Amino acid sequence: MPAVLVTFAVRCLLIALFLPFSALDKVLNFKGAVAQASQAASSRTLAGTLIAGGFCIEVFMSLAILTGVADRLAAVVLAGYCLVTALLWKQFWRRPDFRLKGKSDGREVFWDFLKNLAVAGGFLLLAFGTNASGFERFLRHPLASSHPYQTVQGVLQ
Repeated sequence: MPAVLVTFAVRCLLIALFLPFSALDKVLNFKGAVAQASQAASSRTLAGTLIAGGFCIEVFMSLAILTGVADRLAAVVLAGYCLVTALLWKQFWRRPDFRLKGKSDGREVFWDFLKNLAVAGGFLLLAFGTNASGFERFLRHPLASSHPYQTVQGVLQ
């Protein structure tokens, strides 16, 4: 039983950024989220659609990871989401004050960019495991579950 709790806790930590926090922020601050998305989108309608899509990804993929239902595919989707959001909204290279020493808003965005990449890496570990055979297994059965709550003795009752 402790192993199952640890597994659940680790998965909660991995998705906590998205569910509930980021998803809830999109609901409570929708106009602000659309304004931010408008920086990368060609219209406010497209920006609103991106925010709604992001909300769905954050909620449904997080729930898949928590429940273990198609959790590997959900982890790949969330990894891609982290990479896309890093490239669209964490563009440290466009900040005129990006520097490694002294006060710099660009450096703060750089750290956020790296955090997105690190979270994506965590999701890819969940999806593929720690070696090449996990990637090959994923390609053969992308909708398969990792069966996170299965113990050595078998599935918990």
